[in-house]
Amino acid sequence: MNKYLVIVVLLGLFGCNDNKETLSTTRFEYPSTRKDTTVIDSYFGVNVADPYRWLEDDNSSETGAWVQSQNKLTYDYLGKIPQREAIKERLAEVWNYEKQSTPWQKGNYLFYYKNDGVQNQSVLYYEDTASKKVDVLINPNKFSEDGTTSLGGLSISDGAKYAAYMVSKAGSDWKEVYVLNIETGEKMDDHIEWVKFSGMNWQGNGFYYASYDAPKEGDEFSASNLNHKIYYHELGTEQNEDKLIMENPAHPNWNFGLSTSEDGVFEFLWISESTSGYQLAFRKKGGAEFTYIDTTFNHEFSIIDNVGDMLYVSTNVGAPKNRLVRIDANNTAQENWETIIPETESVLQSVSLCGDKFIAQYLVDVSTQLSVFEKDGNDLGEITLPGIGIVASFNSSGKSSKAFYSFQNYTTPSSVYEFDVATMESSLYWSPKIDFNSDDYQCDKVFYKSKDGTKIPMFITYKKGAVMDGENPTFLYGYGGFNISKTPSFSVENIVFLENGGIYCVASIRGGGEYGAEWHKGGTKLQKQNVFDDFIGAAEYLIAEKYTNSDKLAVHGRSNGGLLIGAVMTQRPELFQVCLPKVGVLDMLRYHQFTIGRAWAVDYGLSENEEEFKYLYGYSPLHNVKAVNYPATMIQTGDHDDRVVPAHSFKFAATLQEHNTSDNPMLIRVDVNAGHGSGKPVSMQIDEFGDTWAFVFHHLDMEIVGERHEK
Repeated sequence: MNKYLVIVVLLGLFGCNDNKETLSTTRFEYPSTRKDTTVIDSYFGVNVADPYRWLEDDNSSETGAWVQSQNKLTYDYLGKIPQREAIKERLAEVWNYEKQSTPWQKGNYLFYYKNDGVQNQSVLYYEDTASKKVDVLINPNKFSEDGTTSLGGLSISDGAKYAAYMVSKAGSDWKEVYVLNIETGEKMDDHIEWVKFSGMNWQGNGFYYASYDAPKEGDEFSASNLNHKIYYHELGTEQNEDKLIMENPAHPNWNFGLSTSEDGVFEFLWISESTSGYQLAFRKKGGAEFTYIDTTFNHEFSIIDNVGDMLYVSTNVGAPKNRLVRIDANNTAQENWETIIPETESVLQSVSLCGDKFIAQYLVDVSTQLSVFEKDGNDLGEITLPGIGIVASFNSSGKSSKAFYSFQNYTTPSSVYEFDVATMESSLYWSPKIDFNSDDYQCDKVFYKSKDGTKIPMFITYKKGAVMDGENPTFLYGYGGFNISKTPSFSVENIVFLENGGIYCVASIRGGGEYGAEWHKGGTKLQKQNVFDDFIGAAEYLIAEKYTNSDKLAVHGRSNGGLLIGAVMTQRPELFQVCLPKVGVLDMLRYHQFTIGRAWAVDYGLSENEEEFKYLYGYSPLHNVKAVNYPATMIQTGDHDDRVVPAHSFKFAATLQEHNTSDNPMLIRVDVNAGHGSGKPVSMQIDEFGDTWAFVFHHLDMEIVGERHEK
């Protein structure tokens, strides 16, 4: 333990009682929040008041002043927590280790990201596979002094001559595109603005991308994103010369993407109107018309490869847990599809081509299994993994018999492995050196029953030898939406909680993709309450099995998970001691009126429909705050969040402050120059998690007692 940390801890211990007394007896005088009782909406005969709607205006000086005063209250409170500085010191220590992404090959180069430790942004490197010479290709830390400008997307051209890359400022979903000549290191004159929800796919001497029209000044971070368009940009030309490839003014909520096959022969058109399900079409290079494979928006597709006119496609058509099919581009009717890898009891997450073999990645009870198949579907067996955990990325191509993949779990940081399909063997390619002894901890997978009897998996991570006496500080995380699976991944920020006796839990609740399409649908629209019941069931299980009790239980979720926390704390406030809804969707009646919100209707439904309105109104966190005792709550958002606009959090905070009858704080922490989370610099992450854990440590009555491990 370093001397500074010893001093901080001792000061915290000696001054603990006085500080706790000061905090516990604080009578909160929340900033004045104007209440406009004239704002009332009528939904199917039901009048719904929205007195804090003025907080939706993120450009007004009144909203700005409100945010400033709320932040002052929050930071003044956090500043009185004795553990805060020691926690941040420890986070900075443990965060400072080298991290590296899974390499991928393009042309004669291997590309990968690396962070030396606490660099604000990871740096893109490239290695010449012949000479083994390594150079920096793009260093986003040079984009801005404060690290808030990040690399938001990348596409390497065929032959690896050019790199098209996106830049995001302050975490915004809006991107600007630039082009780099890899051979010379020269930044070219190409510059494209107002790109959003887009990839970049090379074809010939340019690439396809998607964008919206430039928004009106002042509306950049809140206005609805309508009329997505695909363009083709030819190198060396101005953006106003880009060729419009696809738009559909009759369907302003549709989003488009255009990708190309590895051999450049086929172009694939993707059309979506929500976060799941596509229309899929294709044409050959140079063709004018697209042939549609599916026009329903009901299914998922992933193009794996083509051999001549035969397309290999992973899909959930006729297979809720996915299968690999072969489609003749000249005869695309579903009855003519040939199944290569059939559906199994486990979810087929992805398929990759490695040499002349398919690598199928399955999710088996929320852990990865990799299996190898011949092109005709013959099963060659499994790839032996280092343990139970997840493969976060598997990078390969049909041009090489070797691949790279990363492996991690809740106690093991991400390491990179090289796989040779010829020998079916893996070897360690790179591993980190971190100030954390994984062998001191264990992770148990349990199953518990939700309210309707459904078995839900949960991972529980803790220090070996912990006594389950019902008194352990416990942190429960969940998401439950958009077909996203929450799998065993390593998070460096959790170390400070674990090493100080905390139990970290993740419940794989419905709404996610852990068990396929039905698991997802079971937590959507008029079945969304299943998500909240599953999470409440996890908390009740942890209490019943003597891991913890309600006075020692903190819960957290972000984005759709922020909705989860908002819902469960308004439904069962007595069950939790601390609630942390982050960048949450909290106004379920108006979420669809901002940025890309309408695309979430496949999960949530819309207040424009009577049946769905009644259901949404019944659980919408903002509309279900009552005059009761709420747990200690710290809402978190970013002032540049243009995914889930901060108005959700602003209005929820104001409503909680108005109605809460307990002495617990109802705080909101607003990051400045930050968005939904993507691209946030490491320095801001350490501050953010330091404040989060300080709030948790204080309200769960935790002290800094964890051991330190020498590097």
